[in-house]
Amino acid sequence: MDQKEKKIISFLSAFALIFAVAPTANAMHIMEGYLPPKFCIFWGVICIPFLAAGYQSIKRTLAMSRKSITILAIAGAFVFVISSLKIPSITGSCSHMTGTGLGAILFGPSAVSILGIIVLVFQAILLAHGGITTLGANTFSMAIAGPLFSYGIYKLCQKLKVNKNVGIFLAASIGDLFTYCITSVQLALAYPSANGGVLASAVKFLGVFAPTQLPLAIIEGILTVVILIGLETYAKSEMKDIGFLYGGEN
Repeated sequence: MDQKEKKIISFLSAFALIFAVAPTANAMHIMEGYLPPKFCIFWGVICIPFLAAGYQSIKRTLAMSRKSITILAIAGAFVFVISSLKIPSITGSCSHMTGTGLGAILFGPSAVSILGIIVLVFQAILLAHGGITTLGANTFSMAIAGPLFSYGIYKLCQKLKVNKNVGIFLAASIGDLFTYCITSVQLALAYPSANGGVLASAVKFLGVFAPTQLPLAIIEGILTVVILIGLETYAKSEMKDIGFLYGGEN
């Protein structure tokens, strides 16, 4: 690791520590003890094959280029920082950005599952943001479903020859919103409404997050585009090593 790479990682680490210190709140991560045990086990088991695929994906990426660890660290730090910034909702809950679209675009959705679960463990232990018993559910929504959807949108935009900036913006912002849709479904399955069942409950949970999450998703889309432009400008060799050309295939 050269001096330039060390400086980038040091800066991102300091940035993460400064901005990740946020007050405890009822945030989008499902909190400790909120889900019944059977749902904790269910979501945890579902995550296992995705995490195994993510480990292999990162292993292949690092085998091809050790320098790619710098960009991987940036993607992980981005997830940690912006998903730790909790914004109060007018409904009394909290929302936050996810940051997983960036990693999905750069490395594919599998790798993000590993980045995401690492972030979620640290947030649960250090920030009381989320929980250990609900780790499987939170990993599935934020680190698996959201990145998969982001990557799908990104590739679809490429196929349709959508402007590269617009495609990346859509991938990051819609992936963020999809994460919240999955979380709402997870909560609805655990706590169906007495009148209307799972569907009515899911709509209710979505209504809790929507007022703050819609503008946050737009902000995340813009930030993702800006960061990718910056990486393409100042980390050309690293971006080339991971096979990514801004707006091209990765």
